[in-house]
Amino acid sequence: MLHATRRSWKTPSWCWRCTVAGLSEFRILFLDKRNQIIADEVQQTGTVDHTPVYVREVVKRALELSATAIVLVHNQPSGDPTPSRADIEMTRQIVAAAKPLGVLVHDHIIVGKQGHASFRGLGLI
Repeated sequence: MLHATRRSWKTPSWCWRCTVAGLSEFRILFLDKRNQIIADEVQQTGTVDHTPVYVREVVKRALELSATAIVLVHNQPSGDPTPSRADIEMTRQIVAAAKPLGVLVHDHIIVGKQGHASFRGLGLI
């Protein structure tokens, strides 16, 4: 379970800015063994309906930073934060690739104008 301290989390104002601008952005929060944020990075920027995410690049960056856990976050310019089949499959691939290397995926959060969706909360992780 994720227990990051409040001071370690940045306000996700980038989500709102990107959503209003009609852009999609996929970010990753890289965490250490105490669930403190090591880095908050943009992995990919996409269009209104697609942002390419490469499993190998996600896991590679986590290993470069010596992260023991990650939180995946992306915004949904359409406004609907409901996970798509592609979102679910990509997340499962990242979980499967990262776990044997000692990197946990704590959550994948989708932010939209209508709210947000947590894969952990929905039982998808």
